Amino acid sequence: MEQMKIGVIGGGASGMMAAIAAAGKGSSVTLIEGGGRVGKKLLSTGNGKCNLGNMKLSPEEYYGASKEWIASCLKQFDTEDTIRFFEDAGLLIKERNGYLYPKAEQAAVVLDTMRIRLDELGVRTITDCKVDAVRKALKGGFDVCAGQECFHFDKVILACGSKAAPKTGSDGSGYKLAKDLGHTIVPVVPALVQLRCRETYLKEVAGVRAEAVIFVPAGGQDGARARIIERGELQLTDYGISGIPVFQLSRQMNYLIKSQRDLSEVEVAINLLPEYTDQDFKAFCDKRKFLRDRRTVEEFFTGILNKKLMLLFIKLAGLKRDIPVSGADEAKLAKVFALCRDWRLHVTGSNSYDNAQVCAGGVDTRQVGCNMESLLVPGLYFAGEILDVDGRCGGYNLQWAWCSGTIAGSSAAAF
Repeated sequence: MEQMKIGVIGGGASGMMAAIAAAGKGSSVTLIEGGGRVGKKLLSTGNGKCNLGNMKLSPEEYYGASKEWIASCLKQFDTEDTIRFFEDAGLLIKERNGYLYPKAEQAAVVLDTMRIRLDELGVRTITDCKVDAVRKALKGGFDVCAGQECFHFDKVILACGSKAAPKTGSDGSGYKLAKDLGHTIVPVVPALVQLRCRETYLKEVAGVRAEAVIFVPAGGQDGARARIIERGELQLTDYGISGIPVFQLSRQMNYLIKSQRDLSEVEVAINLLPEYTDQDFKAFCDKRKFLRDRRTVEEFFTGILNKKLMLLFIKLAGLKRDIPVSGADEAKLAKVFALCRDWRLHVTGSNSYDNAQVCAGGVDTRQVGCNMESLLVPGLYFAGEILDVDGRCGGYNLQWAWCSGTIAGSSAAAF
């Protein structure tokens, strides 16, 4: 039987995985990458250590597509399959609190492992080749055009990535290719990214880190906005907020901002003493009253949180730090305590795609089967970030790359 000719557009994690899966099924595979090398973005994942996946895999860790669609995909290639694939390819893997990393703690060894596998399977890799168009050919299959060069394939897998981290080659061009073939693109926004805030006084506390619960208060114009709650280490910057809990919130905040006319309503609330219940915190405040004698306002609040934060809250409450606490306004003292557990910041947006780890939005999965084949264009498949699927921090996005890439490659290779 004549070999199936498959073109994979995009040499990122999902594209390489799709090429490996298709070639492993006996197809003739050509991997086309617009940049100078494959897997460039993979090198920066997990702060260079490459968080391969997570033992606590669940559809609930993903956004965009329906949970049912995600679940049906993850069942086909789960965390155990990821471990098996890499170990069979010679990569040692270790687990830390459910997170999977290469034993060497180097993303480079993951990329090397995949490149070796591509070579072993005879995948033809073409770099510095920017695809301009993908068209259905009159005699069947697809014509893929890249400048003056054209290719013909029986089937095509679009694994072009998103707009996140454009310096690694993700420029969003895949969305146009998909749209030109009739697919709907769900609006794209940066995700897993820092948030920018209106408050200029944040410069005074830039660099401070603190354990916190961050949430989007219920309310807004519709009066029914659900709370989105995250907990972890908050990092304060001169322009806004960062850290894992902020990254987890960022996709929802960007969509919320996109939908609001009045940005003054888009805010987050920060609880810097999340270990206290309301009752416990009231008891804490009452007990602290015994420290009032002979202390200044600054001295009275010393020891609760980072000094820079407490001085900022004293200032926001309208108090002077060097006055005796015994003569200070009770309402203003109460406000300082309140700010420790309900500090509101107005979010104006996020950092750009340059800083985003992934994007939310992409090709509408309602137009894609669970085998990653287009429901509109037979023979066209999708893999990775180009789809409207994005996961939380913790290896879930790379797991999606391995999963969707394997499914797309295996499905495309089937006659």
